[in-house]
Amino acid sequence: MPYEFKFPDVGEGIHEGEIVKWFVKEGDKVHADQPLGEIETDKAIVEMPSPKSGKILKLHVPAGGIIHVGETMVTILEEHETDADAKKHFESKEKSDVPYTGSVVGFVEEAKTVSPIYGSKASATLSGGSGGSGMGGTIQATPAVRNLAKQLNVDLNKIKGTGSDGRITIEDVQKASGGVKKEEAPSGIKITRKYDFFGYVDRVPLHGIKKIVANKMAESIFTAVQLTNMHEADVTELAALREKEKKEYEKEGIKLTFLPYIVKAVALCLKEHPYLNASLEGDDIVLKKYYNIGVAVDTEDGLLVPVVKGADAKDIKTIAKDIDKLVNDARSRKINLMDLKGSTFSVSNLGSVGVEFFTPIINYPESAILGIGRIIEKPVVKNGKVEIRKMLPLSLTYDHRIVDGAQAARFMMDLMERLQLCEF
Repeated sequence: MPYEFKFPDVGEGIHEGEIVKWFVKEGDKVHADQPLGEIETDKAIVEMPSPKSGKILKLHVPAGGIIHVGETMVTILEEHETDADAKKHFESKEKSDVPYTGSVVGFVEEAKTVSPIYGSKASATLSGGSGGSGMGGTIQATPAVRNLAKQLNVDLNKIKGTGSDGRITIEDVQKASGGVKKEEAPSGIKITRKYDFFGYVDRVPLHGIKKIVANKMAESIFTAVQLTNMHEADVTELAALREKEKKEYEKEGIKLTFLPYIVKAVALCLKEHPYLNASLEGDDIVLKKYYNIGVAVDTEDGLLVPVVKGADAKDIKTIAKDIDKLVNDARSRKINLMDLKGSTFSVSNLGSVGVEFFTPIINYPESAILGIGRIIEKPVVKNGKVEIRKMLPLSLTYDHRIVDGAQAARFMMDLMERLQLCEF
């Protein structure tokens, strides 16, 4: 006959849970230990594996529904069974007039008359052994507890209840019996607690883009030998140039930021400092002869790094258009996969959220990444006089296996000079 899989007692004091979601639907074929669904309780999130291989005949509780320990979650037609077996099973269930109640060890017949929790000695004989009292007195137990005790062959008279006013609980019966019958408890149950030593917590699954980025960052930090140099570039004249050109760009629907200037300057400097535009493959340092700049973009789903291809050969306006399109496509998740490939050097801008200096992680296997901070006004000595200048914090992280400290410093000196003199 088809197998009725009941929500087992998984410990943790769990009695009921909400079906968060099903991973299967009726009619699906499943194999043993395949996750069927996710159940959330007040203490844990339980991923329930299938105890049998076969076909899902019925999901007894919909997503969002509540299920109690011992209630049937899923009916499975086992591999050796036929549709005739399934039909016979459901017909017999429909004809049966015996009410059932779920228990950890299977369905047990429920008493048609409910005895009170605090019964007399006469009522104590129902479904739970002889009259008398738990440790000397009237047995205080619900019908479900008595039924479970009967199934597990437990004498309620010998149990001291731990419930209120000495009431015998399901846990008391299970403990007295030595626990749940092993053949009824599925293996492979995954329980994720919703609390730690100090209190309750929320758990957010790491998946999708965030998981990919996490793996990439771990690969980078555990592979490349990373070191960060920090500098300040005087961009006072560049800020004036941007203000002047911004209005013209707005007429064409282009938002002009400092980023296009920085991307262009980086690409030109990389031509003079090839080890910053390289990767390590085995015992070979591969010096790239093309200059594709990755631009880190913060999206709702995680970090994406679309690529401005051939940035050295493009003017500022074209780069600005490219960046604008790439950012919009990334945030709308409409970006072409090829726009995320082929970068040789990356930039990450945290200045827009108020950060000055930081230590960006290399977009491996690239050899370097530039962190852009928030422009700040500060007093600077220029030509023997103190002036208020606009200073741009820059943080260059590089792979010390490929790039020496002096090489990195010379690259940054040239980059800062280009930005200061607006040489693009």
